[in-house]
Amino acid sequence: MQIASVEVFVLKLEHADNYLGVLPNGAEIPAGYHVRDPWRSLYSPLFETVLVKITAEDGTAGWGEGLAPVGPEIPATIIRRLIAPQLIGKSATAPRPAWELTSALMRERGHLVGHQADALAAVDIALWDLAARIHDLPLVSLLGGAFRDQVPVYVSGLPRSTDDERAELARTWQNSGMKAVKLHLGFGVDEDLATVSAIRRAAPELRVAVDAHWAYTMHEALRLSAGLTELGAWFLEAPLVPEDERGHAELVRRSRVPIGIGETLRTRYEFEQWTEKKALDIAQPDLGRTGLTEALAIATLCSTRHLPVAPHHSVGLGVLLAAGIHFSAATPNLLAFEYQPTSTEIGQSILTGPLLPDASSFRIPGGPGLGITVNEPYVRQHAKEIS
Repeated sequence: MQIASVEVFVLKLEHADNYLGVLPNGAEIPAGYHVRDPWRSLYSPLFETVLVKITAEDGTAGWGEGLAPVGPEIPATIIRRLIAPQLIGKSATAPRPAWELTSALMRERGHLVGHQADALAAVDIALWDLAARIHDLPLVSLLGGAFRDQVPVYVSGLPRSTDDERAELARTWQNSGMKAVKLHLGFGVDEDLATVSAIRRAAPELRVAVDAHWAYTMHEALRLSAGLTELGAWFLEAPLVPEDERGHAELVRRSRVPIGIGETLRTRYEFEQWTEKKALDIAQPDLGRTGLTEALAIATLCSTRHLPVAPHHSVGLGVLLAAGIHFSAATPNLLAFEYQPTSTEIGQSILTGPLLPDASSFRIPGGPGLGITVNEPYVRQHAKEIS
């Protein structure tokens, strides 16, 4: 069975709520790409992504999604011009050989990371979905089987502008059966600790993690870690700039709160460097940046170092969500999977049926492949680009 076609879709969807909530000062979120102080990265007021549909000669199709929260046209162009032509006529049931082929196309030019990797991830997920559908198997079975029937999740973000409002939302999540939450902070050590303290008082049964969005110096991160230790925090994610392996290794050595790293890393080779230097306690690969093939290798690498895996998931929509659930179910050293309520809600628009958590976990989607059906008419109608 051979691959007959590869189609790419660029989506930019609106929603009443922003991914990270209102700005701290209450200002209106600007149109276009912008930096949300004190974070340094560009963000979009829309939910942007790139989808891939790969169809075999018998008409069976698999879907993939890459993490492309800004500029999805870029990985879409890479797929269309560089990757897709190499796949036509190749086996539709061999995702790992296809990964070896496509990941080598630009490697010697330094293009195994960044937008190239995001494009590869979308294609890789689509190929795994396609192969599983042809074999009439759930994706988790093709990955080797499930270690769990339900994937534990934590709520990522309390998108409110004040600690009182965040505390009230945390209490609501606790009452609904959620077990853990991660706060998007980085506004200053004292401010962050005050927020965590407010959440702990309002929802004492919740485990509380902090994503610092790469905002701190070593001294600040150490002070934050010490304060989080006193508050019984779960873990601290992304405290220093993402290039600083040595600094993170020092922080891991001195912190009593586990340090989570991984959303910026795309390959097993990058994770190997970080694990070798003992620069992380929790590995957080994002399937929209690694793909399934590489994520499986990363999880195996981490298991040899006795490191838990907590897959990162941010603005990916329904296809990427389903892939993350299957991967999490097939990962023995799973800690928890990240659940973004707003992006999950809008992600349902590209599916024909709901894919939502039950209290504090996701069930593995049933049926062949990813176990979802993409609402293709909706995708075609709302796509900014189709190629």
